Formats: sequence, structure tokens, C-alpha cells
Amino acid sequence: MKPRFIVAGVALTAITLNPVLAQESSDPDLRFFFEAASADKDVAEAALEAIGAGWKDGYSIMLIEWLRFLSQGEGISAGGAIAATGQGTTSSLDAERRMSTGMASGEGRNRFGNRQNPRVQARERLVGNLQRFTGQDFGDDLDAWRDWSRALPYDPHPGLGAFKANFYAQIDPAFRNFFQGTAMVRLDAIDWGGVKVSGIPALDHPATVAADNARYLSDSDVVFGFFRNGEARAYPQRILAWHELAWDKVGGEEITLVYCTLCGTVIPYSSEVGGRVVKFDTSGLLYQSNKLLFDEITFTLWSSLTGEPVVGRMAGSGVRLASRPIVTTTWGEWRQQHPETTVLSLDTGHERDYDEGVAYAQYFSSDDLMFAVSRRDSRLNNKDEVLAIRFPRREGGDDALAISAGFLAQNRLFQTDFSGRQLLVLTSPDGANRVYAAPGVTFVELVGETQVKDSDGRTWVADEDAIVPIDNPGGALPRLSAFRAFWFGWYAQYPDTQLITN
Repeated sequence: MKPRFIVAGVALTAITLNPVLAQESSDPDLRFFFEAASADKDVAEAALEAIGAGWKDGYSIMLIEWLRFLSQGEGISAGGAIAATGQGTTSSLDAERRMSTGMASGEGRNRFGNRQNPRVQARERLVGNLQRFTGQDFGDDLDAWRDWSRALPYDPHPGLGAFKANFYAQIDPAFRNFFQGTAMVRLDAIDWGGVKVSGIPALDHPATVAADNARYLSDSDVVFGFFRNGEARAYPQRILAWHELAWDKVGGEEITLVYCTLCGTVIPYSSEVGGRVVKFDTSGLLYQSNKLLFDEITFTLWSSLTGEPVVGRMAGSGVRLASRPIVTTTWGEWRQQHPETTVLSLDTGHERDYDEGVAYAQYFSSDDLMFAVSRRDSRLNNKDEVLAIRFPRREGGDDALAISAGFLAQNRLFQTDFSGRQLLVLTSPDGANRVYAAPGVTFVELVGETQVKDSDGRTWVADEDAIVPIDNPGGALPRLSAFRAFWFGWYAQYPDTQLITN
């Protein structure tokens, strides 16, 4: 079923007529933040003076948004509308994402060019007035403006959500469905990800083949292995990276498998919310470089990293999607462990180059970010992989743990205490990490690939659901949900995370 988008125009009159755009009278009218980017000098200067008369630094992000688009040379009309075309239609996801990421690699800097061009003049006016209003001297450095604004105490214009909804609606009217209701995150940290709403096509219960028929895969190809209620399925990275989302049914359970390529996480969630199967799709928006989903019922934005609703009618409800365990491994290893597995077919219904390593090749091969985050930590490189584990706190939030994947590869049997729990992490020869609850048991030796001995000499067998003592099948200890992540993305979401590297 297609999402029921409310198609709306982008005329500036909607800013004063739409009731969701109501704001406090002491703040500048939102229309001024649109007119500030006008190619008409008189209109723009009048708007900028109105904004400056009651200036607060929290308004900065609304002008900074314009700099991003003007740096791409896409242009503006006299009323301030973005003249953007073709988003989400290029043949490479790298290109799709980089269309909007001048701030990621300095591409948006020093592009004033021909000062006779009205668009160039509009950008110069915005930069000059930003410097005048804020007292900052970042010139045309979009990265610096973003970093500075996000480091401020959060005191935005009360209409920031409405501004973003109308601003992004000029790219795709469907964006107008978002930013209504409660916000549990800073709205100034939400970015457009370079594609329209649902612009990256999800896989809808994709076709699968038996392992013996997956001749397109090599043993070394990366797959994400999922096991539920006795059924095994492999999702090759080379396919999933092009789609980032799969609606599927495995072991009788409807799941939403989301791959945030930017932050390196693959997380399977139960699609059931309040006893009802809900379809989630790509919003085209990011928070801290993390993919935001939306549900097709309320159009609430959900974090694909935490499984929580963050902006919209469901935000603050206490609802959270239930995550399931998954492993990142090789096709050869997964197939050996699960000869009965099914795996995605190349017949996805979409035309893509599904060769290994094609999608996001440039992004994965460097430590550079495509989108800015508000905080980073130098204990690991940005894209060093960690095993991410979290446990909800009763008072809200999570206790978060990150363990270096490199460390686990050298310590294939690893035990630690965290958040009042004893954990066992087993790592396969090809790097698949599985985490088990281990209360009161000390494990001392890994025997082969699936058996472990404890300090009392008992042998346990580890599988996808639990670790089980051979002499007492009733004493099984359950497997816990965990997944791989790039360090920068995990840290941006959980700056208080515990990190284990040695």
C-alpha cells in the first residue's frame, strides 16, 4: 500500500494559512526566512532587517539551510523557492547522497563566483547578514556555520519545524507531512539526506533463492545473517545497500530490516506496533547522519538506530520497536552454518549494479563523513566498526556499550559486565559477533566454532537463539540483540557510551 501523502503546493501563502505554522508573535514571521533568500534585493533586504531586529542565534539554522542549496547552484526564485530537480533519480547512491553534501567535503565553500548572478548575490547577502547578526566570521564555510549553530544551547525559533516542513516541501511536497507534533530531538540537527520521501526504493518481501542457487555470491561477499523461529535468511550487503530497507517475513514474523549505510548499522525490527503491523519507509531525512524512517499511519519520524519515534504524533509515547539479533559475516560462513538458508535473489524488480562493493564504494573506502554530526570522538576512527549493545533504563534512555570489532576479532571469547548484566560475546572466524546473557557463569575456552567450556568444565553449544549446556538443555542462556555500527554514528547518538578497545 502506498503512503497516503498529502500533496500540497509550496506557495508562501501557506506559511500564514496553515494552522500548524502558528508561532509566538515576538518572533519574526516565518515568511521572512523564505524571503531572505530572494533574488529580489529589495525583498531580501527587507526580510533580513525584520529578522535582525529581534535576532536570536537560534534562528541561524534557518538561514544556514539556504546556504546549503545555494552552494549547489540550484537557484531560487524571487519568492525564495528552491529550484531543485532530479533528486533521487541518479544511477548511483553515492551521487544521490552527494548532491546535497557540499558541507561534507568542502564542496560548498568559496562558490560565490560571478557576482552579477542574482543567486550569487543572494548567497552573499545571507552570509554577510549571518556574520552581522551573530558576530561570527565563518564566511562561506558551511561546515563551520553548522558546527557553530549546533553547539549552541537549543533555543530555536518556535516555528522551526514548520519552516523545515515548508522548506523541504519545495523539494518534495510530501515533506510537508513531517515535523508536526512533539519533537524529542533537536530539529536543527535534522538534515535532508539528498533524496525525496520514499526516494530510495525499499524491498517489499523480496524474492529469495536457496543457498545452492545463489551462484552470484562468492564466499567472501558480506551478508547480514538473520535467524528467526527456525528460519534463516541472508541479506547480501551488495543488494541491501541500494535499498536500505526491506519489509520481509521470516519465521512467521513481519520485520522491518533497516540498513543505515551512512552510520553502518543493519537492524531488524519487528514491524508490529501495538498489535498492528505498520509499514515504515525512508523519509529522506537524517538525524546525526542516521536514517530517519516514517510510519505511513501518523507520518511520525522514527530513528532507525534506536527504534524510537522522535518527531511527530508518536514521539514521547514510550513506544519502541523491538529489535532482533543479526550478524555481519561472509556468505561462505553463513552458508556453512545454515545450509538451509534462503538468500535474496538478484531479481529485485529494480535495475541496479549489484556487484560486490559498488554501492557507496567511495564512502566506505574513506574515513570522511557525508553529513555532519554534532560530536565526534577520536578514540577510534570515524568508520571503525564497533559491536553496539544497549539496554533501556527504567527512567528513560539507554545504557550503551560499544566494543571494537577489531578487539573482538582478537578475543573471540570475551566476557564483560555491563549495566548490571554479565555478557558473553562470541566471534566467529569471519567476524560474526553474537552476544549472550551469562549470569553467574564464567566461560574460559572456545572449542571449535560453536562450543564453549565454562570454569566448571561443562561444555555449552552456541546457536542463533541461545547458548545451551550439553548436560542441561533446560539451562539455556538467551542471545541478546546487538549489531555493528560505525563508531562516529554510535557515539553521536550515545556520547556517554562505554567503549572497550583493549
